[in-house]
Amino acid sequence: MKNPGNKPRPGAVRKSRKGPQVGSGGQGRQALEGRGPTPKAEERPYHPAAKRKASQERLDAARARRGGKQPQQPQQAEQQRMRKPKSSDDSEMVTGRNSVVEALRARIPATALYLASKIEFDDRIKEALNLANKRGIPVLEVMRPELDRLSGPDSVHQGIALKVPPYEYAHPLELLDTVERRGQVPLLVALDGVTDPRNLGAIIRSVAAFGGQGVIVPQRRSVGMTAAAWKTSAGAAARTPVAMAANLTQTIKALKERGVFVLGLDGGGDVQLPDLALATEPVLLVVGSEGKGLSRLVTETCDAVVSIPISSSTESLNAGIAASVALYEISRLRSQRG
Repeated sequence: MKNPGNKPRPGAVRKSRKGPQVGSGGQGRQALEGRGPTPKAEERPYHPAAKRKASQERLDAARARRGGKQPQQPQQAEQQRMRKPKSSDDSEMVTGRNSVVEALRARIPATALYLASKIEFDDRIKEALNLANKRGIPVLEVMRPELDRLSGPDSVHQGIALKVPPYEYAHPLELLDTVERRGQVPLLVALDGVTDPRNLGAIIRSVAAFGGQGVIVPQRRSVGMTAAAWKTSAGAAARTPVAMAANLTQTIKALKERGVFVLGLDGGGDVQLPDLALATEPVLLVVGSEGKGLSRLVTETCDAVVSIPISSSTESLNAGIAASVALYEISRLRSQRG
């Protein structure tokens, strides 16, 4: 009788395999041989030298494209024009006593000034009425329930509201045509994913201050010309046109075919702003959103991606400030080389 205590525990027996074993197949020898000589810095895709080389190749190709471009036939030019986006039919209501007075001071286009019946007049109401009368804006007295309906359920109108019509956008290629007819060197700014109207207003103000001729905004996922943008521009929006692009990437390609150099503005750019050699050429400066920066498709379409050198203590610049710095530098370089 076998002793049950001597029975081996299940799983405790080492199983051995007989027969030939699979070898390394020469993997060890390959590891000893190494990977060969280290590639040059320009041949490593993620090395700054490789990025500078790729950027220079794009710039050379863009210069060659501009130098050898042929005048477009009227039919070809018409085919490259995208359909002009329609502006929204919805008017905007600026509500609140301070907001209405500031909008009228900034000469924001308006079609009507609404006052609640039996409103208590103070200095702000008197100034709003005075400014509206000077500009010939109709003043309408309505009941408070009607003013509530016009202003929206979440608005605090304080008995006054200003009706702002929808902005009439220009066409990007027509904007370029106008600049070229004037004999000016194009300097345009396009926004990629910027959603804050105050940034748009600040950029419009910088474009007007540093010799730019217009701003381009995409039709989707971007801010439009609202009353807040008008107010932040401090009147510059009245003399600086804003164009709307149905597709920003296609618009950039169409502008490149017209000889415009496209410069993306991004913190990780491979060309620093002080080293920019294209300031005297026709330029479209593309500004990305503060959080995500430039989109992938727009980055791939740019002739070069430019960065602003900043101290390590500052992570990034606001989109409006970054655009202002870049526009100033381009304006300065143009004045020196012109």
